[in-house]
Formats: sequence, structure tokens, C-alpha cells
Amino acid sequence: MSVSITAAFQAVNYWLSEHPSIVNFRWSHTQSWGSTWSFLFTAIAAYIVAAITIHLTLSFLLSKRRQIPLGPIPALHSLCISLISAVIFIGILLSAAAEIRDTRWFWRRTKTVSSPLQWLLCFPLGTRPSGRVFFWSYVFYLSRFLHLFRTFFTVLHHRKLSFFQLFNQSILLFMSFLWLEFSQSFQVLAILLATLLYSVVYGYRFWTAIGLTSACFPFVVNCQVLLLGCNLVCHFGVLALHFLKGGCNGIGAWAFNAILNGVILFLVLKFYLKKMCSRRRRRRRRSGETSGHVVSSIPYSDESEFKSGMVNVKQRDS
Repeated sequence: MSVSITAAFQAVNYWLSEHPSIVNFRWSHTQSWGSTWSFLFTAIAAYIVAAITIHLTLSFLLSKRRQIPLGPIPALHSLCISLISAVIFIGILLSAAAEIRDTRWFWRRTKTVSSPLQWLLCFPLGTRPSGRVFFWSYVFYLSRFLHLFRTFFTVLHHRKLSFFQLFNQSILLFMSFLWLEFSQSFQVLAILLATLLYSVVYGYRFWTAIGLTSACFPFVVNCQVLLLGCNLVCHFGVLALHFLKGGCNGIGAWAFNAILNGVILFLVLKFYLKKMCSRRRRRRRRSGETSGHVVSSIPYSDESEFKSGMVNVKQRDS
């Protein structure tokens, strides 16, 4: 039994971190698909224009209450992203362990890195986008295009399109491009946190899409707030290492990334607070309706009691 488990682990480790295509990966504008700035801006613009066009066309042709049935497509989409995110999480975890093992000797020559945690937060100056972890960063960048389809599902089925959804998806795609283009520090830890969250959240969405019970609290929003909170704490760690250890690679892209994360965190918290306030209002209305219904439904014991009650009401009115 132990031999078969060891063999399985070795096979997974080889295909996810030791395969030649992973070890010899290099981010290149000529060899990597979607690696140019023109492609990135064209893709984001096409995504925004297509989503707005479909939303306006449906609003003009159909009533707002009419939904377009999509069948099992959203559930399969959620299952696909959940499985892909789980594979990326395992792959970059094994690749990060292999990179730490192979490059630990080089840390002695640099003042930036002295422990694996510091390497996860702060790449040494001169780091190039090649090797295992950047392969999985590239896979994560490509997986961001699959996330864009959820916007179209929302437009078609729920007939809604929000600025936050367009902004959030576009910015996350843009940031994942910056990670590769500038060999940005902190990206390994960010991908680990994001893919772990996506595998859970989209697995939950698949769970509810096939008709199983959902959580009694806003599960997805709470997970998003948790992820952004963890990212915020890690950003302070990157900033401290940059000033104390002599600099981190791709710090300019990291600063831009930190600002965008702050904006997204503000919008998510705003949406979260708005949703919590609306839930409290609904609970108050329900409690008020219930109490009013209970009071009005109290029966009188006999006809004389009813008449005496009516007389008292008339006297008060007069």
C-alpha cells in the first residue's frame, strides 16, 4: 500500500513539477500565447464591449424578468474551474518546494532572501520569468479567461451586469499578466491563496447548482473578504522586506497591484456591508409582519367581549 502511494506521489510530482516543459518554461512574447500588451488590452476591451452589448440587446428585446435558461452549463463551468484551480494549487505548491530546494544555495549570495517564507514574499533582484513557478503562473493567467464566462452567465440568466464584476474580472486578468511580465514578488503566495479559494468557492457553486443545500450565510462573499484580507497582510510583508532586505524584484508592478487590490477590497467591503444591511432589514420586516399577524389573530372569547372592545374603541375615537 505504501509503495503504491509513493509511486503515485512520484508520478504526480513529475507531471506537475519535474516535467521538462515545466522546468524549461520561459515567458516569451514570441512563444507564449497571450503574452503581448496588445493582446491583453484587446482581450479586456472585447470582454467589456461584448458583455455590455449583450446586456443592452437583451434589455431592448426582452423584459427584465425574463431569464434565459442555460441548463447545466454554469454548473459544468464551476466544476471545471474548481478542478483546474485545484491542479494549479498542487502544481505550484510542488514547484515552489522544488525551486526552494534547488535555489537555496543562491540565497547566501543575496541579502534579500534567507528563508522560504521570505522567498515566497520577495523574489531576489534580477529574477527572470522562467522555470517551474512561472509555468504555473502562466497557467493561472490563462485560467483567468475561463472566469470571464461567468459574467456572460450572469447577464443571460440573471439579467444583471454590474460595474464591479467588469472591473474585478478585468483587473484580475491584468494583474496576472503583470506577475509574469515583471517577475513580480509575492505572486507564488498569491496564486496559492487564490487557487485554494477558487477550488472551494467554485466547488460550492457547483454543489448548489446541482440542487444541493446552500450555506446559511453569504459563503462566497465571506471567502472573497478573507482572501483580500490575507493579501493585504502579505502586502505589508513585501513592503517590509523591500526596505529591510535591499529590494524585491518587480516592486513597481507590486505597488500597482497593491493599489488595485485595495480598490477591489473597498468595493467588496462596500458590497458586503450593503448586503448585510439588506438582510437585517428583511429580518426586521419579517419579524414585524409576524408579530403583527400574531396580535391581529388573537380570538375573542365570546361575543360580549367583542362588543365591549368595540365600545372602548369608539370612546377613544370620540
